[in-house]
Amino acid sequence: MTHPVDVHVGKRVRHRRWLIGMTQQQLAEQVGIKFQQIQKYETGANRVSASRLWDIADALDVPVSFFFEGLEEAERAEGDKSMVPTDLMGDKEALDLVRSYYAIPENQRRRLFELARVLSDVA
Repeated sequence: MTHPVDVHVGKRVRHRRWLIGMTQQQLAEQVGIKFQQIQKYETGANRVSASRLWDIADALDVPVSFFFEGLEEAERAEGDKSMVPTDLMGDKEALDLVRSYYAIPENQRRRLFELARVLSDVA
């Protein structure tokens, strides 16, 4: 069974890797492991050892503490599933949605925003 801290750390690894445009393969090569292991870390299926987390932080150019940021908020939100996820920008679907949204011309984007606001008020 996965531990919530391992899942959170994995999401932060994926989030940072994605933000800097690095593939799992590239990260794995820099750290000296197979990309399948990165996959397991990112899903929380495998725990990241302290020394490996140090290497990953170095490869992603962040302090080790980066992987634990937002952990307390995530644990609080775990009890309330109606809230927006704390790590919204760590969710690939949400990031794709934001990219698509900003690709829409501004006048149409404004109308889409208003429609989303009305729909969320009704829900």
